[in-house]
Amino acid sequence: MTILRAPFAPAAKAVPAPSRDRVLDLIRAGCLVVVVVLHAVMAGIEVGESGIQIRNALENQQWFTPISWIIQVMPLFFIVGGFAGITQWRRMRDSGATPADFVRARLVRLARPALVAFAAIAAALAVATAAGAPAELLAQVGFRMGQPMWFIGVYLGISALVPLLGRLHERAPRATLAVLVACALGVDQLAMATGIPAIGFGNLAFVWLAVQQIGFWYADGWFRFRSDGQLLTGALGAFALLLASTTSGLYPADMLANLNPPTANLVLLGVVQVCLLARFTGRLAVFVERPVVRSAVDAIGKHSLTVYLWHMPALVLFAAVLLVLGLPWPEPLGFEWWLTRGSWLAGVAMVLVPLTAQLGRFERGSTGTPRRARGLAPAGVLVAIAAVVAVLVTGFTVISATIAAALLLVALRMQHAPAST
Repeated sequence: MTILRAPFAPAAKAVPAPSRDRVLDLIRAGCLVVVVVLHAVMAGIEVGESGIQIRNALENQQWFTPISWIIQVMPLFFIVGGFAGITQWRRMRDSGATPADFVRARLVRLARPALVAFAAIAAALAVATAAGAPAELLAQVGFRMGQPMWFIGVYLGISALVPLLGRLHERAPRATLAVLVACALGVDQLAMATGIPAIGFGNLAFVWLAVQQIGFWYADGWFRFRSDGQLLTGALGAFALLLASTTSGLYPADMLANLNPPTANLVLLGVVQVCLLARFTGRLAVFVERPVVRSAVDAIGKHSLTVYLWHMPALVLFAAVLLVLGLPWPEPLGFEWWLTRGSWLAGVAMVLVPLTAQLGRFERGSTGTPRRARGLAPAGVLVAIAAVVAVLVTGFTVISATIAAALLLVALRMQHAPAST
């Protein structure tokens, strides 16, 4: 991360970021498309004498490792989120809002559509159970649908810390980022030294907070004032460190394996990505203004959270239709399987698009903050995170999805209840 040694302009003197950045809108939309396509391609469904089995078709495939360096876009997601978070917070702060106002706005923005999704999944699983669907199959489906929900809980948690970390960033940008990176490295080393991989889940906080912090630097305009040479040097330097850490065997070479639990390598990957983003911003700015691209970016951006929440249920629904129709299922990774991936993706999209169109309205709506409710925002965040944890522990089941939906409802209701004095 040598590029960060260049002179830093204090945040108070930094060029303010615009409220919207079309290039970052493009990046966010592109990352979301990559995630949806990746999850759809990963779905390895086998139908045989032992029943229906669902597995990750790309797991342990050596040829996929170099590709994972390109399609691991979660650092970019959180960098863009950091930019959006600090920009929104500064704008709200300038208008007289409090940190609790910001936290509540973020909570409502995320929890409303998640509540609808979790409640619908609980109902669908209950219907499937009553209809006699095999319990083992429903367990597999619930597990696969629940895995991506980690993003909702983590994103909500680190977004709630934007006012605090934004203040630390304005006072000591280098030190704040350095401490977060050091904590991430410390968690990695402790997990390796003890042989307890679960320790690594502590980096659900430190890794993504560090990556979000890079988004603060981007919002300050720091990367915009680096030369092309500096940006390429930063990208190559971080890439070299990634190569060293993976070829030495210290970290997995598969960047998707570095996601669960997250490792400090994702911070390095984030540096590579943000440097390349800044280097090619000019070209991307021209590209995003093409009418077709602009329309697609706007459509995806308007319903991005809905797309994320519903892409796995859409996949499951499409697969269920194919199973009911009795269509053949090719062997995962075989020639016929690859040949049908285009139609598979198209089918998932055909289900996801109308779902998004109908349910996207829950992503919008008033987020005005009653003054009496402001003190409950942090507690609401903790309750909402507990809802996501309930799903991650067991996957989606009728019980876990119902509990999660109830907790999200409580978190939202807390924002309208009188605060204690």
